[in-house]
Amino acid sequence: MQRLSDPPYLAFPFRIGAKGARTSTRARHVREQIEQVLFTNPNERVFRPEFGAGVKKLIFEPNGSALWEVTRKRLMSSLAQALQGEVDPRTLEVNVRGEGAKLIIDIAYNLATIGQTEKHEFVVG
Repeated sequence: MQRLSDPPYLAFPFRIGAKGARTSTRARHVREQIEQVLFTNPNERVFRPEFGAGVKKLIFEPNGSALWEVTRKRLMSSLAQALQGEVDPRTLEVNVRGEGAKLIIDIAYNLATIGQTEKHEFVVG
């Protein structure tokens, strides 16, 4: 039985399985939203040109503390807007660091309705 605090969401990317459209839990849905923000380039969506952080383009930039700070600030604003209502904005933490030719992004937050803490690491490059 599905809890009211954890309703089913359509999975992203949209997939059809043997039992119909695939669904995600609330925690998985929020992670899927974060992936959309990270890997969508600004101006890629026609009706939401401000959506996305475009981190794939950053792998060709010099990997240093200036890049990390600019990326962190861009992600904080993009994620706060995209996750509004799902994540408590006061708990959103973004840490960006480099390791060799890779950009590593750590994101932590609390799910707003159930107070569950989630942490994810994304490696780009």
